[in-house]
Amino acid sequence: QVQLVESGGGLVQAGGSLRLSCAASGFTFSTYNMGWFRQAPGKEREFVAAIMKSGGSTRHADSVKGRFTISRDNAKNTVYLQMNSLKPEDTAVYYCAADRNALIATNFRSYDYWGQGTQVTVSS
Repeated sequence: QVQLVESGGGLVQAGGSLRLSCAASGFTFSTYNMGWFRQAPGKEREFVAAIMKSGGSTRHADSVKGRFTISRDNAKNTVYLQMNSLKPEDTAVYYCAADRNALIATNFRSYDYWGQGTQVTVSS
């Protein structure tokens, strides 16, 4: 069955870094665009970053541009989110997701498969 398993979350001080990983199985990873979303308590799920099937094109939300970087390794069926210069407002549960559509999507409703999420907490 399809599985997306996130890891790498935790507690970090403001200005610190974390690297999230998402290991995929049960589908042909290289044929799906991959995305990261986040959701803070009481807020809607928010687009963070996405990457095309081949890894040749990426998109990042304005709020994380210059601080976060999405990447993927199709040989390892894994997508990553490198998060630098973390801020308290980055605190949320982070989810990875897979999308079979042709273009990068920023709307969470476009995504077909979801992981269970990993908590990121940034203290001030």
